[in-house]
Amino acid sequence: MAEYVANALQEVESGQNILFTEDSIPCNRGYVIHRGGSGIFTLRGITPNCFARYLVFFGGNIAIPTGGTVGEPISVSVAIDGEVIQTSQAIVTPAAVGDFWNVNVFAYVTVPKGCCFTVAIENSSAEAIEVQNANLVINRVA
Repeated sequence: MAEYVANALQEVESGQNILFTEDSIPCNRGYVIHRGGSGIFTLRGITPNCFARYLVFFGGNIAIPTGGTVGEPISVSVAIDGEVIQTSQAIVTPAAVGDFWNVNVFAYVTVPKGCCFTVAIENSSAEAIEVQNANLVINRVA
């Protein structure tokens, strides 16, 4: 299991990744690779089997930043190799700027033996969002 966090408030533009500043519990086995301050994680298919499977779980608080459009939905999603996984999308519609909502998303990611996939938590909204208390847990389950 690996855990990555970013407690400070950050503004994330549409289509961009949430950045994680601290490797709270880094992966010491080389299964998950992360450069501090980046939003991209590499999951490696190091296994004697046909694939390695990971559970990617994100929890955090999101809001519309100052100057944003109130009443429009905002969302975050798990993205694999830059593509948003639609079934992992968390959508909320805040009633006011700075009105934070707690969201949680997860996805299983299957990495073939010898391959690598990149994973990120992406702002899948049409506008910028604010993110605070971001927490990402990546657990190898098979």
